[in-house]
Amino acid sequence: MAQAYPVRMSTSLKTQQVVFALDCPDARALADFYARLLGWQIGPASEDWVNVVPPEGTTAGFHIACQQIDDYRAPEWPTGSTPQQAHMDFYVNSIAEAEPLAIASGAIKHTVQPSDDGQFAVFTDPAGHPFCLCEH
Repeated sequence: MAQAYPVRMSTSLKTQQVVFALDCPDARALADFYARLLGWQIGPASEDWVNVVPPEGTTAGFHIACQQIDDYRAPEWPTGSTPQQAHMDFYVNSIAEAEPLAIASGAIKHTVQPSDDGQFAVFTDPAGHPFCLCEH
């Protein structure tokens, strides 16, 4: 039987980098989208795995990887047979200013916008993954 959470540990992982990997039908195309959206760069790549990394000299603490898989099915958010499972939130100074940039990069504003106070807006990337632009 698996141990129940929370588990108290005396030490923790000492990571050098965190990678958020997204499955998709075309790794290069999705990587290009995130590079445009964030002003990042295409990093090391193979035929089915493309890294999107912050510009040299910045320390974002993580990067995005796009993994091409056969038979990809886009998440159907907020309901549907293919759940979202994960999403990214990008905190910006102004959603109103960031939205046109996201759309020009290839994002689509989702028809469902659950924020009552306008503190976040939901978009999808070209492969259908939801992400949010958020204000503090």
